[in-house]
Amino acid sequence: MKPASTPPEWRVVSDTTRDVVGVDLDVTGMTCAACAARIERKLNKLDGVTATVNYATEKAHVRVADDAAAAHDLIATIEATGYGAHLPSPGVDEPDRLGFLRRRLIVAVALGVPVLLLSMVPPLQFDGWQWVALALATPVATWAAWPFHRAMALNLRHGQATMDTLISVGVTAAYLWSLWALLFTPAGEIGMEMSMSLDIGPAGGEHHIYLEVASTVVAFILAGRYFEARAKRRAGDALRSLLDLGAKDVAVLQPDGSERRLPIDELVVGDRFVVRPGEKIATDGRVVDGRSAVDRSLVTGESVPVEVGAGDAVIGATVNAHGRLVVEAVRVGADTQLAQMAQLVEEAQSGKAPVQRLADRVAGVFVPVVIALAIGTLVGWLVVTGESQRSFSAAVSVLIIACPCALGLATPTALLVGTGRGAQLGILIKGPEILESTRRVDTIVLDKTGTVTTGVMTLVDVQPTGGASRDEVLTLAAALESGSEHPIARAVVAGADGLVLPRVDGFENRPGVGVTGTIDGVAHEIGRAQTDVERGPGATVVELRRDGHVLGHLAVADTVKATSADAVVGFRRLGLEPVLLTGDHQATADAIAAEVGIAEVRADVMPADKVATVAALQADGKVVAMVGDGVNDAAALAQADLGIAMGSGTDVAIEASDLTLVRDDLRSAGDAIHLSRRTLATIKDNLFWAFGYNVLAIPLAMAGRLSPAIAGAAMAFSSFFVVSNSLRLRRFRAAGRTLR
Repeated sequence: MKPASTPPEWRVVSDTTRDVVGVDLDVTGMTCAACAARIERKLNKLDGVTATVNYATEKAHVRVADDAAAAHDLIATIEATGYGAHLPSPGVDEPDRLGFLRRRLIVAVALGVPVLLLSMVPPLQFDGWQWVALALATPVATWAAWPFHRAMALNLRHGQATMDTLISVGVTAAYLWSLWALLFTPAGEIGMEMSMSLDIGPAGGEHHIYLEVASTVVAFILAGRYFEARAKRRAGDALRSLLDLGAKDVAVLQPDGSERRLPIDELVVGDRFVVRPGEKIATDGRVVDGRSAVDRSLVTGESVPVEVGAGDAVIGATVNAHGRLVVEAVRVGADTQLAQMAQLVEEAQSGKAPVQRLADRVAGVFVPVVIALAIGTLVGWLVVTGESQRSFSAAVSVLIIACPCALGLATPTALLVGTGRGAQLGILIKGPEILESTRRVDTIVLDKTGTVTTGVMTLVDVQPTGGASRDEVLTLAAALESGSEHPIARAVVAGADGLVLPRVDGFENRPGVGVTGTIDGVAHEIGRAQTDVERGPGATVVELRRDGHVLGHLAVADTVKATSADAVVGFRRLGLEPVLLTGDHQATADAIAAEVGIAEVRADVMPADKVATVAALQADGKVVAMVGDGVNDAAALAQADLGIAMGSGTDVAIEASDLTLVRDDLRSAGDAIHLSRRTLATIKDNLFWAFGYNVLAIPLAMAGRLSPAIAGAAMAFSSFFVVSNSLRLRRFRAAGRTLR
């Protein structure tokens, strides 16, 4: 339950033992994974606070037990760590990080390239050229490199070191060494005979200068940061486009029948509004007048418009294709399906997959270790060779090549792109830890009604017994079923259209069994047939009883979804063995299974037995995914290693699941597993590259085989590679178009 004192910026987060609220904070000033790890440690030291900080999304996702800390306390803690933080403000423009980096990059390239050419091409050198190089390199090593120097100073003030420390120390050392050599050694007096090439030779002696290092390293790293920031922005495009889908204003009907156009924020539950052809439906609601086809592709990924009329539910941000609709608002603001989708996606992107935790631990200790290795390299080379310039060059190369940018970006950028692409396809991943489950799944259990079949049943037969008339059986059955949400109940009630239904007292719904109630003081119940009754293929029969005596039987029939057979084929391509699980009779279940190509069927299964069935499969060594949509599936979804809820299902089922499918298409379950596996594989590829890069590069730098300039270029390229590899997930295609 939400505490009375909870401020509006907090979200309620369910917890079984205590009140928990959550908030997202935008964090500024982070430059690497070590920064995120430091902020996370500081926040988690606060009493009752659990936080995750994501470098790629630049957000802190904080959960606070019993309202132990206010938002300003969390912000103060982050600021005391040397970074900035604030509550998300949609109306406030964020700082133009790309523009900030672009300006410094242009200066670094414009001034750094001439320094590099003068250093590398002896024919270009002239008397006093080294002083020209100094003049060009100074703005690069100071103004262009200022973000690194500032971050190092802030971190040192708090006794910390990050990748900016490595860059700042390397650039500053190269620049100050060169300045000292020019001012106090013959390096400032000699001309063309003094080559500042990357080859270390006796001509340079003690007077070798490194202005090309001080400038080109800054240019390379700024270029890496710039392309990294641009790629990160592209990675978040899916979520931003999702948030932008909603209508901005709405034509609300007034009591006198006139229309008044209002901003969408002023719409309240119960308002009726008009949606004309081509307009977006402003919020989740129910059609009260008119008929039309609604294009839901932007929200659910469905390509075919859906016909709606009076009484049908519609989703906000979908488009009215033709016809005038009057819709009554049912959910507004943060309660709408679109807002909840965006929240699920953002929470998934802000979380951490288990594979990320190793990277976080490494990043937390990496910088101090690298500084120690650089010092060891400097001392070792001095002892072995006595050559200061070679020793210095190797030490600076170690500092620059080891920057853990790629390590920090490996997981969050893949999550950012993968979950965003999933949202575009109508696949919502609750958290990054779900990715590990999808990798291991080998069995997929499918609920029948509403999952494999349409769930839209039709009453096909009524057979009275014991002297009751057909209308009497149908009237009593429909009265009992009118309080149930089950598809069979809806079919029976629809079949009694036009009949006057009696009042039912003491209504009770028994999931998987049926419903009971008292009519005119007599106990009635309707549920599974206890006697053998002739039925057609795929038909389901329920039995009406009065005081335990059978009054009649009612048969309803369901139809298989057009895409279910294709979905089963897709599951097998992914290495998953499908199992049909239903509370229906064996004959009905066998008919449905045969139609879609499922070999293993578990029928006559009660809700509690569904859990036991999943548990039995797990006990046999299977890793089980469960797909369902009803209240009676919730427990089994929670029991499964991977719970997948159809978005057309009940809130209870969706809450118990790990993945939610917005599209009412079973093929989406295969897409969800396939996309999750692709995302996990991308994360592992990224981590392998990041770890392998450092494992190979640091020894080469320590051995003097890499110049500082080349080290800077290689470090920038590694980050760019990791982000670009993650962006490949944007090309993922859903089943029915291309299964990749």
